[in-house]
Amino acid sequence: MPETTTASTASRTSPGTRDAQAGRGLLHDAGEKGALTTLQLMRLLDSGPRGLTEEQAEQRLVRHGENTLPGWQPLSWPQRFVGSLRDPFTTVLLGLGLVSAAVASWGTACVIMVLVVVSCVLRSGGEHQASRSMAALHELVALTASVQRRADNGAPPLVREIPVDQLVPGDVVRLGPGDLVPADVRLLRASGLTVHQGALTGESVPVPKYALDAPAEDGAELPEPPHLCFQGSSVASGSATALVIATGADTRFAADYSGAARRRTETAFDRSVHDIAWTLIRFMLLTPPLVLMANAALRGRGLETLPFAVAVAVGLTPEMLPVIVTAALARGAAALARTSGVIVKWLPALHDLGAIDVLCLDKTGTLTQDRPVVERSVDARGDEDPEVLEWAAVNSFWTLELAELPAPDTLDEAILDAAGASGTDPLDHDGIEALPFDPAHRLATAVIRRPGQHGRHTLVVKGAVEDVLDRCGRMAVDGAEAELGEAERGRLLGLAAKEASDGLRLLAVALAERPSRLGQYTNKDVHELTFLGFVELRDALTPSATDALDDLARRGVAVKVLTGDHPGTAARACRDLGLDPSEVLTADQVSDLTGPPLAEAVGKATVVARCTAQDKARIVTALRERGCITGFLGDGVNDLPALRAADVGICPRGAVTVAREGADVVLAEKDLTAIDRAIGAGRDSSGNIAAYLRITLSSNLGNVIAMLAAGLLLPFLPMLPAQVLVQNLCFDAAQLAFTFERPAPAAVRKPSVLRPRVFLRYITAFGLLNAVADLATFAVLGLALHTTAGVGDPALFHAGWFTENLLTQAMVMLLLRTGRRAAGARAISPVHLAVIGLAVIGILLPLSPLDPMLGMSAPPPLYFALLMAVLTLYGIALAITRTRYTSRSD
Repeated sequence: MPETTTASTASRTSPGTRDAQAGRGLLHDAGEKGALTTLQLMRLLDSGPRGLTEEQAEQRLVRHGENTLPGWQPLSWPQRFVGSLRDPFTTVLLGLGLVSAAVASWGTACVIMVLVVVSCVLRSGGEHQASRSMAALHELVALTASVQRRADNGAPPLVREIPVDQLVPGDVVRLGPGDLVPADVRLLRASGLTVHQGALTGESVPVPKYALDAPAEDGAELPEPPHLCFQGSSVASGSATALVIATGADTRFAADYSGAARRRTETAFDRSVHDIAWTLIRFMLLTPPLVLMANAALRGRGLETLPFAVAVAVGLTPEMLPVIVTAALARGAAALARTSGVIVKWLPALHDLGAIDVLCLDKTGTLTQDRPVVERSVDARGDEDPEVLEWAAVNSFWTLELAELPAPDTLDEAILDAAGASGTDPLDHDGIEALPFDPAHRLATAVIRRPGQHGRHTLVVKGAVEDVLDRCGRMAVDGAEAELGEAERGRLLGLAAKEASDGLRLLAVALAERPSRLGQYTNKDVHELTFLGFVELRDALTPSATDALDDLARRGVAVKVLTGDHPGTAARACRDLGLDPSEVLTADQVSDLTGPPLAEAVGKATVVARCTAQDKARIVTALRERGCITGFLGDGVNDLPALRAADVGICPRGAVTVAREGADVVLAEKDLTAIDRAIGAGRDSSGNIAAYLRITLSSNLGNVIAMLAAGLLLPFLPMLPAQVLVQNLCFDAAQLAFTFERPAPAAVRKPSVLRPRVFLRYITAFGLLNAVADLATFAVLGLALHTTAGVGDPALFHAGWFTENLLTQAMVMLLLRTGRRAAGARAISPVHLAVIGLAVIGILLPLSPLDPMLGMSAPPPLYFALLMAVLTLYGIALAITRTRYTSRSD
């Protein structure tokens, strides 16, 4: 029931509850929570080992709120439509449309507005579909929790399942294997508890957890205290009873989540679009005044040339760019979702995928699987010895059987698999008793009876190297036993440290013979052991990782491994996969570096180990500031800051919910092969967009130069606004074919970035060439018309130039495209069909009954003959210039 401020409620509120209210801010600090003793914490929360009453739980639910994360509300389709209007190219078109309307160029204004609407509908529709796909992937961190509550103060506690969002601080919960930790909790009791907390820290192996009544002062400040478990982690083995100390927005999970939920930084696509847009805006702002001033000074024309000046500015603008960009990206995103299960949440992220030149990722689940495999087993001298593996398998098998553990540990699974492959059968021995793995002692013991040895028991011990060696007094050497002195102990520890630095995980194996007895064994009986040797394990490699890394290298993408794991473990995995881990850094080594020095240090290294969430984000930010286009692949809460800092954040479908919400691209699986396909799709789309920009801007620039020259040379306008509009519509419609083009392999071999300076060099060269062809056409028109109707006939001049413009634009589309040639998958591509259609319109429209409506009349036959000669020379010049430009670019 809700709490109120009435006297009756106040009388029921104990001093402990008031202390809890006053101390709630204190509980927000992890160090303070870890420093309190169990009794102090229970008093602060007004709770106890038996849990809360139902009435207390209801009151706290009202006060603290539900145990849920602050969610990100998905945008509706209308909101996405309005948001797409903020695109720079769309803004430019809107401005041109308003100017056209202001000078009464209603046809131009209407066409521009239609293009704006089409672009916004395509973009918002594609992103809305991606949002709906994401909604199908949403999962809660946990659904239910086992909580211990009482009906009233005098009733016994009952354990029952409740929805996770109903948990409150002070609740006592039970945890078992496979359970997700539903809130931040303090362990009251724990038995063999290990926890997967990779989603929070990036660690690839389960971490031992155990209850501490009075934590040491230095231990309270540890980032991962052994007596605290946090929401977002999961139980790997063992069981526990725990006290809930924080829920909802007060959990560490929520703090990391909200810290990364800041506004997205500007990406590569944003920067490219803004630079190109501002370049075009400068040209367009400069063009109309030049046209007006030139006509006023040389021809005495006034504001009557304003519509023509606006038409020239529109002619310079790639009106179809928003439509082409959106259509190309939407088509690529739809194909990825259909064929690879990759969801691109917002369309510009597909361009950023194609532009990636540095991919940062964690090791676990990407380069390696979430399980170890046995590398080999060695004796005390470091020589291979299969008998050590056999005894380790006996320990694993009987520990699992006799301790009745619900699921085998991944290390035990690896040992049993390796021993089974070698023919070892643990059933050759009789199991007597087992002491499962204890995080405090870090070893597991199986008590067995060997065949034919009645009256004696054998203790088979397996565990951490230091802990097993501490309990050993002898060691097995060449079938005999020798004393294990301090020198030998130091040698074995040095051998273990060397192997660990090489990326291997070691388990020590030892035996002890004891007279049989009826009583139970305890850890106190595990002493005076005989050391047998080590079992060496490594992370299992992802089968597809090697090929995927090779493919990424061929695409010019450098891979950086940012991991929370041991540097040796990460380096070993990279070396096994063919990556060169010649320089391995740890986060501590670069903790004092920022900006360019940090980017330079990371640029030379393949692995940065022992990374926290902040380290990953700092490294990604430094790489971006250096000019790299960065992608980041992550799946945990600790990856959120880096996901948001990267140009494109990538996560698998199985990532935690908040990571999926923070990412730009969601993969079906955490697989580098899927990333390679996504990068390929991004480069295909970006290649088509770049081809459109190069062809359109160079053609438009040539036309504008020719219009300016003709406007100064001719006594009439070189082309009427309506003719400019029709010509642009035909050209723009034809260029929609670029969205269906598949770029040639050479065009997508390198990261594809829309760089304004590169475009300016390209369009200047080919634009001037186009202008020369137009000027040659003027000469041809003058010659043809001089012999027929006279050069002063505007209708004939308009018709001749209209035809030449569309034909030269068709040639530009055909010769400057970067798509696969007709010898490829199909004989006739969409671009071929568009070019044919453009040429047919350019030739037939001035000859059709519609030409008087556009102010044109059919040119004489002589003009077409001369035009063919001009176009032939223009085509040869285009091909030569393109070849030279391509060779210089390569």
